[in-house]
Amino acid sequence: MAGSRDTEAVRKRVVKAVREARVVDMHTHLYSAAFGPLLLRGIDELLTYHYLVAETVRWGGVRAEGFWRRSKREQADLVWKTLFCDHSPISESCRGILTVLERFGLDVGSRDLDAYREFFDGMSVEEHIDKVFELAGVDRVVMTNDPFDSIERPIWMNETQCDPRFAAALRVDPLLNSWESASDVLRTWGYDVSDYLDEKAGREVRRFLEEWIDRTGALYMAVSLPQDFAFPEDSPRGQLIAHCLLPVAEEKGVPFALMIGVKRAVNPVLKLAGDSVGLADVGAVERLCAGYPDIKFMVTMLARENQHELAVTARKFANLMVFGCWWFLNNPCLIEEITNMRLDLLGLSMIPQHSDARVLDQIVYKWEHSRAIIGEALADKYANLAATGWQVTDEEIRRDVGDLFGGNFQSFLGR
Repeated sequence: MAGSRDTEAVRKRVVKAVREARVVDMHTHLYSAAFGPLLLRGIDELLTYHYLVAETVRWGGVRAEGFWRRSKREQADLVWKTLFCDHSPISESCRGILTVLERFGLDVGSRDLDAYREFFDGMSVEEHIDKVFELAGVDRVVMTNDPFDSIERPIWMNETQCDPRFAAALRVDPLLNSWESASDVLRTWGYDVSDYLDEKAGREVRRFLEEWIDRTGALYMAVSLPQDFAFPEDSPRGQLIAHCLLPVAEEKGVPFALMIGVKRAVNPVLKLAGDSVGLADVGAVERLCAGYPDIKFMVTMLARENQHELAVTARKFANLMVFGCWWFLNNPCLIEEITNMRLDLLGLSMIPQHSDARVLDQIVYKWEHSRAIIGEALADKYANLAATGWQVTDEEIRRDVGDLFGGNFQSFLGR
């Protein structure tokens, strides 16, 4: 009986520590107020998030082409009617919106979309950011910063001061996944590159990367990769990684984050909502980590079937940090499974979650929902320790939880 009380007590302490932990959200698509229209916020942006677009079109009341012809407000109206009024909103994406409304103190039971709009419209950008960070228990987020984006680039070129709660990460997708068009753009910016990746082009790409890491203060470089990603590979992407990305990562001391397993535009008419998931080769990660032991790699993979092999790979390489439940894995049943598996294989030496949020308010629900699942998984592990007679102090629990929710990321960066 005493042992049972001990395990229940430690469970409560762990859940409390997770609930109170401050978060560093190491991968988002959020922006600070200085980035103007790139910062998405409010109920209409939440409702037109691409997950809910796909769910809405599935019901057949509108074709994708007809959906996109509507204004943002009309799209939100249709999503609300289809997913929240005509059917019960039980998907994780729908539930997330209800969590946001409830945490802001709004009457979810009223189903009054106009009242929700009035509430969000009444907040200034600064007030909105402050309140969301408070509700989410988040201290800092890492943006996704693309120098090829026509709206974002001028903001950086004008040396705009960024809210320090928003750190930068340099996104290199155009370089690695669309070299032919990226090289055209680089030439217009004064980089002496050709379509052929010769030694001179390599030097210029490295110069470009170094300049943008310095300009943005990027914590890491990142790329989203298809399910058929291979390394090494005799392709522009393979050459750019080997001769440009990795040398710069080593020289500047920044990790290279790879998000692997996307099948782009499976249904193009859905636009961003039309991407899907594919099984990838973990062997490419093994070869990167083994071939470049002085470079740090942060990796998340999209297919559920890749998760076990990726965690086992992380056991073999100290320069590999597994992070998050990305995109289609960011659902409670899968977060629970993956978190438990990683804890069993890696202990506390991983980053269990990131929000991947595209709308400011999403970090409220994504972290609330994930905290509950991660807290229960951790509580089980500490209860198992207590059952053996091993005692953990509150300070030790807070230390471990702090590592998972931000400390491991900071340490891996070397900061």
